[in-house]
Amino acid sequence: MTLTPQELQTYLAALVRQNLQIATMIWGPPGVGKSSVVAQVARQHDLDFVDVRLSQLAPTDLRGLPVPEADAQGSGVSRWYPPEFLPRAGAGILFLDEVNMAPPTMQGMAQQLILDRRVGSYELPDGWFVWAAGNRKEDRASVFDMPAPLANRFLHLTVRPDFDSWRSYALAKGLHEHVIAFLTFRPELLWRLDPQQPAWPSPRSWEMAAQLHRAGLDASSAIGEAAGAEFAAFVRLFEQLPDLGTVLSGAGAGLKLPDEPSVRYAAVVGLAARAADAEEAYRAFTWLADSAGPEWLQLYVATLVSKFQALGQLGELAGLLGRDPRLAELVQGALSLAEG
Repeated sequence: MTLTPQELQTYLAALVRQNLQIATMIWGPPGVGKSSVVAQVARQHDLDFVDVRLSQLAPTDLRGLPVPEADAQGSGVSRWYPPEFLPRAGAGILFLDEVNMAPPTMQGMAQQLILDRRVGSYELPDGWFVWAAGNRKEDRASVFDMPAPLANRFLHLTVRPDFDSWRSYALAKGLHEHVIAFLTFRPELLWRLDPQQPAWPSPRSWEMAAQLHRAGLDASSAIGEAAGAEFAAFVRLFEQLPDLGTVLSGAGAGLKLPDEPSVRYAAVVGLAARAADAEEAYRAFTWLADSAGPEWLQLYVATLVSKFQALGQLGELAGLLGRDPRLAELVQGALSLAEG
């Protein structure tokens, strides 16, 4: 089953709500957000989250160490002392990342934990889910084949890059509007693997790029030279923008929306990203309605709804729907697309 990150989050959340403690394997290219989605599900359901990178462990790291003890008869026995990172109580998600990058001996040790929920003398508490993730061979990752008995005991979900899912995440997290606007203009650059280069565009590297850009640093070290050059050229377009703060304050009557499409992308997404509340969002909508065509209004509202939905603030928009039938129609259309 192939899912977007947003669909994956919905699926995993359903497993948690139904308490379906079925071992689940999440496949996908590097940087697509597999571990981020699992961490979000844990936070949303108030679950503990233990992230174990199997490729960095030896078998004894997972099973623990044998420690000699004396029994009641004075005979010596060895007991396995499990590692401290394995949970001992409560409820949560034990996430075994990079599972197929681990060598076969390590996968064999993990198999007992995944299938039997125990390893050595350790037993996983009842309230814990066991989920895993790994990269595919076609992603040029250094992976080992997963043993058939282990693979057959997993649910298998494949996650693919998806701009709409990433945009919702980026808006909710407050990533730099320049990055969001650029990828709205060039969504095909959200994920582009280049096995010949150490840095290339992915959802993970764009988040790093947003942090670098906010700090005034070149983003190419995160996303590669080609994508970095395109992004830098796009950022220079922001010099041609009208003052977006003036528009959001309701005083933008004398300002004109530039005609260049790439600049319009920057302005429309910038207004949606900066709108601090529903009132500012409405002022920007009325300004755009006077100077932009329906496709730009649709882009603005789709970005705005994605942001308020991710922040859990759609209720704020509801009060404005009666003020302009065009806004009501566009918001309802954007919500229908999101639900579909």
